[in-house]
Amino acid sequence: MSEGPLQDASVTGAPQPSLASQVRTAVIWRSGSQIGTQLVSWASTLIVIRLLAPQDYGLFAMAQVMLMLLNTMNGWGLASALIREPEVSEERLRQALGMLILLNGGLSVIQFLTAPLVALWFEQPLVADLLRVQSLIYLTVPFSALPYAILSRRMDFRSPAQVKLFSAIAGAVTALTGALSGWGVWTLVFAPLVMFVTEAAGMTWAARAPIRPSFRFKGAGHIAGFGGVMTATQLFWFVQSQSDVMIAGRVLDPHELGVYTTGLFLAQLLAAKFVPPINEVAFAAYSRAQEHGQGGGLGNDGAAKALLATIRLVMMVALPAYAGMAAVAPALVPVVLGEQWHEIVPLLPIMATAMAMMTLQILFAPATNARGVPFAALRITMIGSVVMTGAFFIGSHWGLPGFAWGWVGGMAVLTSATVVLSGGIVGLRLGALARAVLPPLGAALAMAALVRMVVLLLPPGLLPLVVLALTVPLGVALYLGGLQLIAPERIAEALHFIRHRDDDAEPAPAE
Repeated sequence: MSEGPLQDASVTGAPQPSLASQVRTAVIWRSGSQIGTQLVSWASTLIVIRLLAPQDYGLFAMAQVMLMLLNTMNGWGLASALIREPEVSEERLRQALGMLILLNGGLSVIQFLTAPLVALWFEQPLVADLLRVQSLIYLTVPFSALPYAILSRRMDFRSPAQVKLFSAIAGAVTALTGALSGWGVWTLVFAPLVMFVTEAAGMTWAARAPIRPSFRFKGAGHIAGFGGVMTATQLFWFVQSQSDVMIAGRVLDPHELGVYTTGLFLAQLLAAKFVPPINEVAFAAYSRAQEHGQGGGLGNDGAAKALLATIRLVMMVALPAYAGMAAVAPALVPVVLGEQWHEIVPLLPIMATAMAMMTLQILFAPATNARGVPFAALRITMIGSVVMTGAFFIGSHWGLPGFAWGWVGGMAVLTSATVVLSGGIVGLRLGALARAVLPPLGAALAMAALVRMVVLLLPPGLLPLVVLALTVPLGVALYLGGLQLIAPERIAEALHFIRHRDDDAEPAPAE
């Protein structure tokens, strides 16, 4: 049977770009569109942050715990299983849609009925009302997840990029309308709901995905199995990433919790917003290479080289970003968030240190998943759920700084475990990893020290915006100069990736 909505050049017999060219195009579109989408999102978010009170974000964070818990079971793992399939029929797509509809319909009902229990845990009755409205979000998931899998199989990240940008604009308009109209915390509920509805409609149209589900699941057991393991991984990821809010919600008041979660939001911007799109492209690319045996995709050497290339490029950008964030925190927080968030300033350098480790740690899962070993990521998140919960519980005895240092201690242990366990599966040697990370780390630390020295030498009383205008370009120049001195091949590699165009089309495989 033909692939229907998945039909592409490989089916029609037309020439198709090489995998390297597809990956380059996918990364540029996915990452470039993420920048555009986030610029829209951040512009509205930063305005909204100035209009809403910290307690609004504290209440929203309490509701998010339940939403994120159930989101781990929303079936995106089922859609990911389709990406790895050598061939996917129309019937298989309809079966996957049926699974997603049943699963997310059940999650919506569960959240609606259990909302009062969550409100009781946090002793905030309004949380129940927030959760009941947010339960509608699950109904959009099937019509986003399945089309995204279809487009990922084609290595088409341009269409999703356009849809996500449009939906971000819709969400931003809703957020600004709500904040200016006095909706309070409800602004943080309705804006993402509008965004998810818009994204679901756009994704379904872009992928020409089926909208008529099948509830006869014969022959789809392996998809459910792979998706089940990835769902279990996400469940433990929830424990790992949300145990801080679960604990903090009991020991901090809504104002303090709002300060903590907003500081974490700022520190996590890169790890949470830009690395996941890279991982999406990486998983699709690793899977295609595994299927076709391209680039050593069937062997450990090829898998390790591909992972190292990703690590080099990502950490080259991430490490100076985190180091710079720590160095200019006193100016960055009032400019980006407003003076009322001054309590975040001492927390930001600590959190930035943890996020640098987290960025490296989360790059491993796509490589092990694409090799058909999803249990590796599951094992890592099981370890993380124990390590991070323990770290946050210990840190809770020292208030806000304790939670920030809990991130540092926990991520140090978890990143080490990930490198040893997942790195062994793909054949990644510690020496090669060190050579990939140490040059940008050294250049970033030297840059941060010099920038911090400049900040201290500047005349007191300068506006924070002026401080940023002086130090950010200086930091970029110092980092690039240092990296060019330490490891000039890194800059050459990045420029080659950006400029290179593989114009040699690969012939479609014979049917």
